[in-house]
Amino acid sequence: MSTKSSRSSEKGAEYLNYAFDEVSYGDSKSPNETTVADNSNPSIIIQAETNDQRENWDSPVEFLLSCISMSVGLGNIWRFPFVAYENGGGAFLVPYLIVLAFIGRPLYFLEMVLGQFSSSGSVKIWDCVPIAKGIGYGQALATWCVVTYYCVLMALSFFYLFASFQAVLPWTECDPEWATENCYSTTANLSGYNLTSENVSSAEEYFKIYVLKKIPNMDSGLGVPDWRLTLCLLLCWSLVFAMLAKGVSSSGKVAYFTAIFPYVVLITLLIRGCTLPGAGDGILYFITPDWEKVLTPDVWYAAVTQCFFSLSVGFGPISTFASYNPFRHPIYRDSTIVSLADTFTSILAGVTIFAILGNLSYETNQPIENVVEGGTGLAFISYPEAISKFESVPQLFSVLFFLMLITLAIGSAAGLAGCIITILCDDLPHIPRWIITAVVCAASFLIGLVYVTPGGQYILDLVDYFGGGFIIYVMVIAETIAVCWVYGLEQIVKDIRFMLDFGLGIYWKLTWCIFIPIALAVIFIYAMVVYEPLKTDDGEPYPPSANAAGWLVAAIAILQLPIWGAYVVHKQSGATWIQRFKTSLLPAEEWGPKDSETKQFWLNYNKQYVRFSWIPNPKWLSNCKAR
Repeated sequence: MSTKSSRSSEKGAEYLNYAFDEVSYGDSKSPNETTVADNSNPSIIIQAETNDQRENWDSPVEFLLSCISMSVGLGNIWRFPFVAYENGGGAFLVPYLIVLAFIGRPLYFLEMVLGQFSSSGSVKIWDCVPIAKGIGYGQALATWCVVTYYCVLMALSFFYLFASFQAVLPWTECDPEWATENCYSTTANLSGYNLTSENVSSAEEYFKIYVLKKIPNMDSGLGVPDWRLTLCLLLCWSLVFAMLAKGVSSSGKVAYFTAIFPYVVLITLLIRGCTLPGAGDGILYFITPDWEKVLTPDVWYAAVTQCFFSLSVGFGPISTFASYNPFRHPIYRDSTIVSLADTFTSILAGVTIFAILGNLSYETNQPIENVVEGGTGLAFISYPEAISKFESVPQLFSVLFFLMLITLAIGSAAGLAGCIITILCDDLPHIPRWIITAVVCAASFLIGLVYVTPGGQYILDLVDYFGGGFIIYVMVIAETIAVCWVYGLEQIVKDIRFMLDFGLGIYWKLTWCIFIPIALAVIFIYAMVVYEPLKTDDGEPYPPSANAAGWLVAAIAILQLPIWGAYVVHKQSGATWIQRFKTSLLPAEEWGPKDSETKQFWLNYNKQYVRFSWIPNPKWLSNCKAR
């Protein structure tokens, strides 16, 4: 044996002696209890979070269901079908599944790790790389953009829910009050009609003309908020406030309903949709890829953006939710369950929608890609059309469906709004949580009024593109670079081993460190090169002022990176700017496990840990007995 190997063996043996001499195991204590012996009392039980206590979930099930309720929400039922429809059905499905496997799932687990390890919200987790603090604030701005229009979608669902209690569902007939001469009833037998591309279903005209009062363009402004939708929006934010005012103890209970109920309704609609004539053609359109479109970068850009929305990665609520876990909660299991549930739900919603579109294509003798206008309103057109075809009590199924949309929306909205509230509570600990919650909800309601104007759907699409997609691309690229290249891939893997007691394979390391930042950067740069301004219903580009507003929102969020980076560097100690800059790249003293005893073990672990393949991993994190 060489001298170097001999010294390595001695060092490894010394570490083993340290680990096993310092550690004793117990089988009667919960994973968040640490036993420390001292001269005065040989059996002091120190509960995690004794110092600077942070609220915890009442049970692991509540955390899991809350994650499912947030991630498996409107992004799957509302957004996924219309994005798939606009990008060629099966041509979108293939990139989407690849992106979920190699970008979505690794990011989801990484954000869970950061939140649970530090017991901090989406801003304070950047104590690991202080100069990257702006990522948290940029994500918070994107989150606020998205949650403002999520609640508008919930308001539309409430509007339809109340309309469902009528003797005849109002979107099933062409009411002269709002219908045009091109309208046809969704319940009529269309076999004797000679429909053209100009004909529009009663469900589509009901949504655009009666509900939204949508204008063809924004040349004459946006108009004034609709009073009916305004009241529905006020109801939505009142419910969000009620869920979040008391923290996770109240929102966790609601998750039992919001996470499970939607599947019952969605499966019912799927069964009905699959029994309609032409449904098979629609499903085949959804699952059959057009390989020419698959290779189009625009489709990949849409797939990545949809992945961010469906899993809620890059927005901040995942790390916020995980921060309320005990330190050693098995988040690897939970992240896998949520990722699989998210994929299953997206496919389930896609099959349901495309079965309905196949039926519309069959009845109108038009190609599937032309039977309905895509966009954010697709779910409020296709789903109601399917409901109108129920022969028995369609009102009942309509009530159940829109109640499902409301539960999905409130689960997503509560997770996103809760992320913003947690950031403010962490920064302003002297202000009661309910006051911060009230201010956030009130401000969001006022911002949301712009979406319930006749031109509000154009603003929604604008915010969806710039506030939800554009910003998150930049933030996720910065996030992976900061964690894996500045904080260090080796260090984050070591932290995971300390917290969860297992190591990570090559899949996680390659996706975090190389694949995600490079793939996102390439897709993002190409999308910006071929960028085309959004267009209104009459085919005209958005007014320059609207596009300028979108770019302004994106710029404000992205500028958080250099602004907060410069602020952090300025606050560091050091004689020169170079010294301050180098210090800002190192973890802050506050970084690490929140419990002081656990943090001390972590610091010792970092000093003593020696990587040898022949050294077993001592399970010294469940119960530790120090000298």
